[in-house]
Amino acid sequence: MSVFRVILSIIFPPLAVLDRGCGSVLIVFILTMLGWIPGVIAALIILNKND
Repeated sequence: MSVFRVILSIIFPPLAVLDRGCGSVLIVFILTMLGWIPGVIAALIILNKND
């Protein structure tokens, strides 16, 4: 997980997981709309799991 991806996931989580597939982007987008913190946590988990 690069530093750029971590910063991007803090600023705009769905953009950080854009290359992980449509499902990941959709999940992170919905969680971000429900609250910023759940979206950031989900993005960081997805980025950490796939690296």
